[in-house]
Amino acid sequence: MQLEREALIKELRRVHDGEPWHGPSRATVLEGITPEQAAWRPDADAHSIWEIVLHMRNWTREVARRAQGGLPGDPIDGDWPPVTSQSSGAWADALASLDAAHALLLEVVRLMPDARLEALGGTRADGPGATAITHAAMFLSLAQHDVYHTGQIAVLKRLAREAVG
Repeated sequence: MQLEREALIKELRRVHDGEPWHGPSRATVLEGITPEQAAWRPDADAHSIWEIVLHMRNWTREVARRAQGGLPGDPIDGDWPPVTSQSSGAWADALASLDAAHALLLEVVRLMPDARLEALGGTRADGPGATAITHAAMFLSLAQHDVYHTGQIAVLKRLAREAVG
């Protein structure tokens, strides 16, 4: 189990601020984004970079909560929380809160007893037909979730730079 734990931690770190095989890490993609770019949306129905950051933060917190014994559910602060302030300080706080959620998750994985890594701890979906998954699978799924959204941020960053400078 120690090998699996280390592999999970390594993958979570790689996706967040390491050197993933697929391209730049989340931290690298988020570098240099201004609050105006973070708040920009290409369409009224599309999410902004800022909203995606808050979404990833909340799901990272939710996975940590479940791993610590919480029942599966939506994140406490919501799936897609609203951006309540578009100041530079609020953007810096959003990024710092994502880093803090990531650090908490790494600590939860590091301290989790071996037997709990392979214990059921999450679901792939809510409601009827939900499929239980192990904590280890939930951690890996979170890394995949973050890779997906990091790709969205990379595209939005390029578009936002063209739109708002």
